[in-house]
Amino acid sequence: MSETVTRPWETDLSKLSKLELVKLERDGLDIIEKIKEIADQGYDAFTEDDLTFFKWAGVYEQKPKGDGFFMMRVRIPSGFLNSGQVRTLAEISRVYGRDVIDVTTRQAIQFHWLTTQSLPDIFSRLEKVGMFSYEACGDVPRTIVGNPLAGIDPNELFDTTDLVYELENYFLLNREFSNLPRKYKMSISSNIYNTGHAEINDIAFTPASKVVDGVEVLGFHVWVGGGLSAKPFLAKQLDIFIQQHEVKKVADGVTRIFRDYGYREKRNHARLKFLVADWGPEKFQEKLIELIGPMPERGTDRTVGWNAGYFTGVHKQKQEGLNYVGLLLPVGRLTADEFENVADLADKYGSGIVRACNSQNLIIPNVPDEHVQALLAEPLLARLTPFPRTFIGYAVSCTGNEYCNLAIVETKARMVSIATWLDENVEIDTPIRLHVNGCPNSCGQQQIADIGLQGALVKTDQGMQDAFDIHVGGSLGPDASFNKRLKGRVLGDRVAPVIGALIEYYKENRSAQEEKFHSFVRRVGHEAVQAQLERILETV
Repeated sequence: MSETVTRPWETDLSKLSKLELVKLERDGLDIIEKIKEIADQGYDAFTEDDLTFFKWAGVYEQKPKGDGFFMMRVRIPSGFLNSGQVRTLAEISRVYGRDVIDVTTRQAIQFHWLTTQSLPDIFSRLEKVGMFSYEACGDVPRTIVGNPLAGIDPNELFDTTDLVYELENYFLLNREFSNLPRKYKMSISSNIYNTGHAEINDIAFTPASKVVDGVEVLGFHVWVGGGLSAKPFLAKQLDIFIQQHEVKKVADGVTRIFRDYGYREKRNHARLKFLVADWGPEKFQEKLIELIGPMPERGTDRTVGWNAGYFTGVHKQKQEGLNYVGLLLPVGRLTADEFENVADLADKYGSGIVRACNSQNLIIPNVPDEHVQALLAEPLLARLTPFPRTFIGYAVSCTGNEYCNLAIVETKARMVSIATWLDENVEIDTPIRLHVNGCPNSCGQQQIADIGLQGALVKTDQGMQDAFDIHVGGSLGPDASFNKRLKGRVLGDRVAPVIGALIEYYKENRSAQEEKFHSFVRRVGHEAVQAQLERILETV
C-alpha cells in the first residue's frame, strides 16, 4: 500500500471493515484479468480474497459454496437488447449454463452453473456483442435501470436512451468508482409512471419540468439514498432541477460523495441510504453543490403514478402504426431455446429489438399493426403469454435457495404454485402484486409489493419446514410506502389459501372496485388487516 494517503477513508484504518482493508491493497477490477489468465487452472487456483472480488466481474459463487459453480449477472442498461445479443445470451446458457436464464428485478440477465474455466470465453462472447458482466455485482455502480420503453413510449417526456448509455459508458470500468463503500444503484426514466422505481435506488432521475426564462424546459428531479434489504429506505428528493445534459455531472457528483463520505466500518451499514439518513437531503445537497456548482430549485414533478414495471399485452407506441407486445415470463425464468425464439420473433415481426422489464418480463417492440395477430399466434406465446392470468401475471420471485447461498427457502417454484392456486380459486378484477424473497436481502423486492413474502424456517413435528412472513400494503410512485409485516408466520403449503382469504376480505370491504390493494390496506389500517389474518389462521 502506498505510504501517501490520497483517499479520505484511509485516514483512520480502525474504521474500516476487513474487506475495506483488502480493498486498499488491490482494485476489485483487477480480478477480471486474473480470471482471464488463470481460469483454465480451475476453482482451486483462486484464493478466498479472489473469490470475493469475483463480484467485480459480475460473478457470485453458487450454492453451495466450494463446489466450483457460479452465478453470473449480465448488465442490460435499462433493459435494452438487440436480437443478436439475445442469441449470444441464449447460446451462453445452452453451452455453459444448463439451459437456465433468469431476468432479474433490475432488468439484468443471470446465468447459473458456470465454472471458472468457462468465464473467459463468456466474457469474450459478451464483449463481441457489446455486453458485459463486469460490475454487475460488487462495490461499484451496478446495472442502470430505467424505462424499457424509452424511445417508443407514449408516456415519456423525452427519450432517455442516449442518457442511459452516456452513464453506462462513463461508469463502466471507471476506476475512479471501482471502490465504493457498497453496491450503488442508478435509475433514469422520463416515464410519468415511475418505470425506473426511483425511490429504491441510490440515485434516481425522474421526469420534471420548469419554466426557465419564460420557456418550459423538460428535465429531471434527483433522488438519493433509496434502497431495500433488511433496513429499507425510500430515496429523498433533492431541491434541484436539472436539464438533460447535466445528468452525468450530477451522477458523478453524487457518486463521489458516496465514495468519499460513505460508511466503511460495517458492511451492513455502508449503503448510501445510511449516509443520506444521517445527513438529511439538505446537507447532502449542500455537499453536492460544492462539487458541481449552483443548480436551480425544483420545478414540477411529472410523475403521476406507478405501473410497477408491468407491460404485458399489446400496446400502441408513440410511432403511428407500431405496437409493443409485453410477454410474461413466469417468475422471470426461461430456457435458452425460448430466449432464442424471442430473438427470432423480434426479427420476424418487429425490428430486432427486445426489452427486459424490472417485473422480470420481456417486451418485443416495433410490431406493425398488420403483424400483431401473427405474432400472437406463435407457439412460444402460449407459455410466454401477453395475456396472463391475474396472479401469475403479477408475481415476482428472487432466485431462492436453489442457487443462492443467502436464501433459506425455495422461492420460484413456490411462487408459481401460490399464483396458480390463486388464479384457480380466487376471482379478482384488480391486479394484486405478489413478491417473494428467500432472505432479507430483497432481490425479490418484497417491500414494494401489495403482498410480500419473506422466507423463514420453522420447527415442526415433521422437522424444519419452509414458512413465510406476510407483508402488506407496499407501493412506489406518488404514494410510495413500504409494506408492513403481519404477525403470524405461515407454513409454505398454507400461504396460498391464507392470501386468498385476505384477498376475499379486501374484495368485501374495499370502498370501490378501483381501490387498489395497497390503498385499501392503508385506509383500513394495519391493525384491521392483522386482526383479519389472525381470524384466517384459525380456520385455514
